Amino acid sequence: MMSSDTKEIKENKKEIKSLDGLINLLEFTEDKPLSFALYRLPGNEDSFEFAGTYNKVQSLNDIVLEELPKGFVISSFSGKSWFLQADIYWDSASNNLEFKNDTKIHFTAEKKPKEKPTLSSLFSLNQSDSTPEIDEKYVNLVTDAIDYIKSEKVHKLVPARRKTIQGTITSNLFSDFEKLCTTYPNAFVSLISTPETGTWMGASPEILVSTKENTFQTVSVAGTQVYNNQVLSQVAWTQKEIEEQALVSRYIINCFKKIRLREFDEMGPKTVIAGNLLHLKSTFTVDMNSTGFPELGSVMLKLLHPTSAVCGMPLEGSRAFLLENEGFDRKLFSGFLGPVIPSKNTSLFVNIRCMEVHPDSVTLYAGAGVTADSIPEKELAETNQKFATLENIILKN
Repeated sequence: MMSSDTKEIKENKKEIKSLDGLINLLEFTEDKPLSFALYRLPGNEDSFEFAGTYNKVQSLNDIVLEELPKGFVISSFSGKSWFLQADIYWDSASNNLEFKNDTKIHFTAEKKPKEKPTLSSLFSLNQSDSTPEIDEKYVNLVTDAIDYIKSEKVHKLVPARRKTIQGTITSNLFSDFEKLCTTYPNAFVSLISTPETGTWMGASPEILVSTKENTFQTVSVAGTQVYNNQVLSQVAWTQKEIEEQALVSRYIINCFKKIRLREFDEMGPKTVIAGNLLHLKSTFTVDMNSTGFPELGSVMLKLLHPTSAVCGMPLEGSRAFLLENEGFDRKLFSGFLGPVIPSKNTSLFVNIRCMEVHPDSVTLYAGAGVTADSIPEKELAETNQKFATLENIILKN
């Protein structure tokens, strides 16, 4: 980049240290939208990262994590995937602003006008394709799922539902993103916007694949109850919830068996806090050096998605039931997304506790794990509790 631009960056360094500073520095234009992912990794407090490009987001037919440059992976439930290359990258912790030499970045020396920008001028928004759904519809879906399980065709199903809130609920998604980071410190919080996917925001407690310093990790998360400041060691779980979480763990172990991987550590299950909810969680760790498996992240990604925590078990029978009976396209819900930083840290998370933003509404997504012992009304209540993760943020504006 030209030295004058570099000088300008240095002059604006103080402003860039904040999220507002980054937004003021980058010029969002409607004629050539900026595709971007703004995210905060679990436990990183107020440390944000940003990956953006003015170029077209790349479609991926096959995800090979070890061969990707720095960027951000996005995948739908159905497996359609994209890669957003980090032509612009910012890390608030180090105040490190990087850009590719051939990237034309639109900087503004003057502060933007104080008028509040419209959603459509900042984000790629798709029109809503959802219709109002009544509670009875989901209760009936869960009832059918229980019958399907009792017929011994599958062991578990995770039917999903949507909830659309009409009206321009939020005019400042960046502010909502910061609120989510504060409210859910142990979640992966993300705000993404591309013409290919539309605009989505979420706070996921569930990592799908992590590769860091030659260590691979994945988790099994299942079972849900409301968090009321209980002492975690005294939380009681029902047999249904314990069984549900055990099925997810078994699914992961079966994936290891498929590639003849026997050297792994399993920790848990233990009770963990995910915002307003509690879950049972087990963590699986593999030393990729000692096992001689440097490409384990990519291999396990193909085997794990979609996990039994968002689809069911066995996979094919569960997916077939959901595609036939749910009645809508999950899009990015229960897909996965996350940053790829070569030789440092790749972390992909299951896209749950999320919503899609439209010009005049938002669509929330949630699912519940169903076994033979499920009670349909309780599964409905669980999805409402999961909706509250984002409702508590966007309805307080």
